Amino acid sequence: MKMMLGDEYDSYIESFNDKRLYGLRVNNLKISTEDFLKICPFKLEPVPWIENGFYYSEDDKPAKHPYYFAGLYYIQEPSAMTPANVLPIDEGDVVFDMCAAPGGKSTELAAKLNKTGLLITNDISNSRAKALLKNVEVFGVPNLCVLNEDPVGIASRFSGFFDKVLIDAPCSGEGMFRKDNKLIKAWEKNGPEFYSQIQRNIILAGADMLKPGGKLLYSTCTFSKLEDEDSVIHLLTNRPDMHLIDIKPYEGFSHGFDTDEGYHLEKAVRIFPHKMPGEGHFVALFEKDGEDYTSSKRPVSGKTKLPDELKEFMDSTTFEYDPAYINIRDTRVFLTSPYMAEERGLRIIRNGLLLGELKKNRFEPSQAFAMALTNDQFNNCLDLSVSDDRVIRYLKGETIDIDDFNVKSGWTLVCVDGYPLGWGKNANGQLKNKYLAGWRWM
Repeated sequence: MKMMLGDEYDSYIESFNDKRLYGLRVNNLKISTEDFLKICPFKLEPVPWIENGFYYSEDDKPAKHPYYFAGLYYIQEPSAMTPANVLPIDEGDVVFDMCAAPGGKSTELAAKLNKTGLLITNDISNSRAKALLKNVEVFGVPNLCVLNEDPVGIASRFSGFFDKVLIDAPCSGEGMFRKDNKLIKAWEKNGPEFYSQIQRNIILAGADMLKPGGKLLYSTCTFSKLEDEDSVIHLLTNRPDMHLIDIKPYEGFSHGFDTDEGYHLEKAVRIFPHKMPGEGHFVALFEKDGEDYTSSKRPVSGKTKLPDELKEFMDSTTFEYDPAYINIRDTRVFLTSPYMAEERGLRIIRNGLLLGELKKNRFEPSQAFAMALTNDQFNNCLDLSVSDDRVIRYLKGETIDIDDFNVKSGWTLVCVDGYPLGWGKNANGQLKNKYLAGWRWM
């Protein structure tokens, strides 16, 4: 770090005496930033380079608030918001988040897609991939596939498939030492030499999965040149059809450290904690040469006849869907994306939006389906104020008394201040709780 920073080294070391910063990012898939600020109960300060990012006080507990359970925001360290913010996403894109858990970047990519195209989000760890699934479902993402794969191992399956690829690579974590000093021991066990080999394989695989004209974002939360600039050079040397492109500048961003080889590493961005109100990060944006004229959309054959009980339930919603992409497996009903590739041979945690389950002569909607709806898309809603103690009781899984509301019998979409939380079933003013057990308020 002394060699890298020179005269700035003392300021860098001094930054370790500063308190860590806490951040949240508004879910623009569900609510505009402007509308969120009108109802936000926390004291927030804007993250200057992230349009929907905010600092919050350590005294606030946003993970213990009903709006968190409604998926209105994601808790994320401010610098870590940068990669998904920098990668330009167009509606209709097919996007791959290669090393995605726990889902902070995936949720922002999904918000940018705005329920169009497809987000394939992946993690090599099964337990982390399941946590990733929960976060994208809380955020209300319908156009998704969650994989549990080694990204290098599946590169040939998705050759030239994606419009955009994000690689937030496994790294030695030097930029997070202030936030979590336990990472120092992990660094001593596996440092930059260990991770750089993993990164070099991953970044080449990401480039191979990209369409001509597509863009790839590579990031780490470490300072090591071996893991940052040298990984960029490895890609540019081995994939000559890839080139670095500029990232929109912001005051406090540092350039990548250039070399004499003419790789234009100054186009990469470094975030240092003594220059920016956040932890450490490295971000590089690439574009693949050429243009792509192929359609990612797969055709469907014939019309799909839905079971009567499923059709009856879907008719009680104004949720837009194409029956041709309804996929029924055993008793579970999924709405899959028209952009999804052939799935055989892949370890899939979830392909598409889980709509629910077919039981004997009835259909039971899923928690994920509730989160993908808006309150005006279902014909029977219970809208509780955030100050109503029944909100917390509902989130804890309790039966609640709702005879003071004019709610029809049967399936009920439970909302807080107009934003869905989950399902209940109303019978004579008593709401039988259908909130997913694994998501309950603890």
